[in-house]
Amino acid sequence: MAAPPTPLVFKVTRREPVLITPSEPTPHELKPLSDIDDQDGLRVQIPIICFYSYDPAMKRRDPVQVIKEALAKTLVFFYPLAGRLREGPGRKLSVECTGEGVLFIEADADATLEQFGDALYPPIPCLEDLLFDVPGSGEMINCPLLLIQVTRLRCGGIVFALRLNHTMSDATGLNQFLSAMCEMVHGAQTPSIQPVWERHILMARNPPQVTCSHHEYDQLADTAADNVPLSMKTHRSFFFGPADISAIRGLAPPHLRHCSTFDVLTAFLWRCRTIALQPNPNDEMRIIVIVNARNRFNPPLPRGYYGNCTAYSVAMATAGEISRNSLGFTLGLVRKAKANVTEEYMRSVADLMVIKGRPWYTMVRSYLVSNVTRAMLAEMNFGWGKPKFAGPAKGNVRNQMAAAMLNPPYLPCRENNCSSFEMI
Repeated sequence: MAAPPTPLVFKVTRREPVLITPSEPTPHELKPLSDIDDQDGLRVQIPIICFYSYDPAMKRRDPVQVIKEALAKTLVFFYPLAGRLREGPGRKLSVECTGEGVLFIEADADATLEQFGDALYPPIPCLEDLLFDVPGSGEMINCPLLLIQVTRLRCGGIVFALRLNHTMSDATGLNQFLSAMCEMVHGAQTPSIQPVWERHILMARNPPQVTCSHHEYDQLADTAADNVPLSMKTHRSFFFGPADISAIRGLAPPHLRHCSTFDVLTAFLWRCRTIALQPNPNDEMRIIVIVNARNRFNPPLPRGYYGNCTAYSVAMATAGEISRNSLGFTLGLVRKAKANVTEEYMRSVADLMVIKGRPWYTMVRSYLVSNVTRAMLAEMNFGWGKPKFAGPAKGNVRNQMAAAMLNPPYLPCRENNCSSFEMI
């Protein structure tokens, strides 16, 4: 048996965190978040990390200054991100656009990109050094909504790490913000896609009325029998290449082999995970598929809308059904869960949030899947080319409170990797 890899150890020297404010004056106003934004399941911080190689063409440019300047310019257009959340009656969240700014950390590490080797996937080693948790900055209310750390590596490469208050944006919205920053680096004066707030579009109706089934918010009893002890779990990343995907697709019935890679792989892993956990055959097992609902509206949401517009759609079956049946069974359930998300479904979710007090989605006997390929993080070019790795920095990103229950395999955005999505 091969010896375990030697843990990567390096020293990081950080300067004191500073606040980066918009480079021009911005409005001071109070903007309510939508009733999709402020649900409990999104009141979390998401860590993202990107690794960039040394580029000789950028030798005379300091990445810290380049990114700070681009950030300040971008915040003029996305000025709510420079504000602070406030909580009102009914736990309703609004952002006060104060212009106080976002946290920024400048750092240097005595490591090279090469030293990370195969460790460029979640969980990123020494994440606490590459994305420092500034004491007192991580609460939902009255704190910076964004924290960015730029770390220069000894080889000339850089690490760009970010922590976002999820109530402000989903992956699509974050992509829009980071793309705008990249455009500013390359000389743009305004983003090619203008940001759109308009969170009123996803507010609850008056009066609110739940018109669809939302099993994702079922209140289920969480018993010890439902949980695998933390000591029996490991956190690993798995990479599926074209040959792997083709082999898995071949297990599906002919009429389902055209399905997307996301659908096929999600159905396959849900089935494998269920079999591995060996639950009672009569136990109800769930998969929660995060669906971007922007194009489910008629007309579609404005192109520049950067708020949360995702649904947590659920498919359910007993452990016995999942284990006994072929891949086609779980694949059909995954596809149906995605198809259930419509404009009416999203409006029903917003109404449910108001009626039931903004509940968490359940994680009892559940497997949560999120496709992060559409975030386009692997395309983020701040002047140093495309990243060698870009994606979630660690597990438990979407459900920090349930960390002890979960076993999250990942498929991160990695150079030359064919598939990328996050699972919890």
